[in-house]
Amino acid sequence: MLRSLIRGRTLLQHSRRGIPQAWLVAAPHRWASSLPMNTVVLFVPQQEAWVVERMGRFHRILDPGLNFLIPVVDRIRYVQSLKEIVIDIPEQSAVSLDNVTLQIDGVLYLRIMDPYKASYGVEDPEYAVTQLAQTTMRSELGKLSLDSVFREREVLNMNMVTQINQAADTWGIRCLRYEIKDIHVPPKVKEAMQMQVEAERKKRATVLESEGAREAEINIAEGKKRSRILASEATKAEKINQAAGEANAVIVQAKAKAESIQMLSEVLGQQYGSQAASLTVAEQYVSAFNNLAKQTNTLLLPSNTADVTSMVSQAMGIYNALNKPEAMKEKLTMDAAYTEKSPLVSGNQTFRSET
Repeated sequence: MLRSLIRGRTLLQHSRRGIPQAWLVAAPHRWASSLPMNTVVLFVPQQEAWVVERMGRFHRILDPGLNFLIPVVDRIRYVQSLKEIVIDIPEQSAVSLDNVTLQIDGVLYLRIMDPYKASYGVEDPEYAVTQLAQTTMRSELGKLSLDSVFREREVLNMNMVTQINQAADTWGIRCLRYEIKDIHVPPKVKEAMQMQVEAERKKRATVLESEGAREAEINIAEGKKRSRILASEATKAEKINQAAGEANAVIVQAKAKAESIQMLSEVLGQQYGSQAASLTVAEQYVSAFNNLAKQTNTLLLPSNTADVTSMVSQAMGIYNALNKPEAMKEKLTMDAAYTEKSPLVSGNQTFRSET
């Protein structure tokens, strides 16, 4: 028995030669703690597993509660806690895909699922998992660029858990989750990142300002377009209304003229109608003669301008000819045979013209 104890202590010292002293202080070994003595009757606490060896060979794992052991023959070799264990992963250096050196630390959450494998599968379970987490973190960071490390932090944590579980399955340990606490970048890289962030913000501000100016110009152009459309529609409606009014005025004037002609024809058919028509023609002739000099300097006058009676007679002759088409044709034939001469007066000179 003494020989086996000395041999176990020698192996323990030999296994700790390559372990840094910081690891030994930060993560105390649970399996090296004081073990309960075999008092025949033992009470195992909840969420603990006591590994019992009989004559140096694995015998069984005691369940929580009351248990009985044989003195001297049975020995409690390992005490494993089945609670969730939190291990602080110290800060370490890692190189990203774009050759940037990062200082990163994290927290590892694990639980012992098989006390037998955790006791006999690895010498120091916590130290093994810690070293595995560090090497896996270096490997995963080497696959990502600096921007991806900050952007895909959750994916990096999931990959860490998957890689650790694949290797720690033979140790009876299961990694529940891994969380990165902090990531430190070199000062120069940090300044470059800050400049990049400022440039990105300036870019966004410029883009937003240009988009605002574009929207303002579009709104102004849209307003001008709508105003022109409304103005053209108003002009169109105005012209339509004006044309409708002019058409209605022409129709009203035509109706009034038609009614006046109808009334005039009725009056001319009565007694003394011809005398009334002659009086009307004479009055219009005098009125037109008074306005001749007011409109233009060039006048075309008949030879007998002072003879109102002859002009009235000519007007009445035209009227009678219109009422008698055969007499009108005969008169036109006679006028074509015998042409008359009339003087042309322009200013102070008189020109003779044949018509």
